[in-house]
Amino acid sequence: MNDFVICIDNKNNPASLILGKVYRKLPDKDAASHNMLRIIDEDKSESDGYLYAASMFAPVKLPKIAEQVLIAANQ
Repeated sequence: MNDFVICIDNKNNPASLILGKVYRKLPDKDAASHNMLRIIDEDKSESDGYLYAASMFAPVKLPKIAEQVLIAANQ
C-alpha cells in the first residue's frame, strides 16, 4: 500500500510544496522517529524524496485509481 499526504503548511517551502496538493510519502523509519516524512516534492530531482516535518502534512486515503495515477506521474 502506498501512503499519500496532503500539504497543509508550506510557509517555509513555498517553492517545493504546494498547499493543498497530495504528495506521495516514501517509507523512512529513521525520519519517522524524528517526526519527519520523506516526500517526493515539486523538485523531483531526488528520486528518494526530501525530508519535511510531519506537521506540514495530513494523511489522506485515495481511491486505487488515484494512487496509480500519482505513482505513475512520479516515476
